[in-house]
Amino acid sequence: MKKQIILSLATSMLIAGSALASNAFAQTTDTTVPGHPRVNEVDQRLENQQQRIDNGVASGKLTATQATNDEKRDANVAQKLSADEAKNGGHITKKEQANLNKKLDKNSKKIKKQKEAATTDTTTSTTTR
Repeated sequence: MKKQIILSLATSMLIAGSALASNAFAQTTDTTVPGHPRVNEVDQRLENQQQRIDNGVASGKLTATQATNDEKRDANVAQKLSADEAKNGGHITKKEQANLNKKLDKNSKKIKKQKEAATTDTTTSTTTR
């Protein structure tokens, strides 16, 4: 019973923290500039991955630690995007876009594996009972 209450509280705190992080992240990435499709595409991918992380936390397929690590990796991509934009007057080159997309692909695969592992763990635990 005590374990269940602690788990429930931890989940509630995680969801609340994730919602705050999502709002802060959305505010920083919601700066799309019309006419800059490469920047907008990378921004959209970052927003989509944040949504996937939030959904994984809400469904219980991602832990707080996993979500934090995933968000840190995406924040590094966002920081690199900002640096590239600053260097090029609000644009990014095709090479920079390809590098950012490569990082986002890697992050996306990691999120997917974490969610699949959680699904496998719950399937295994329910079938062995």
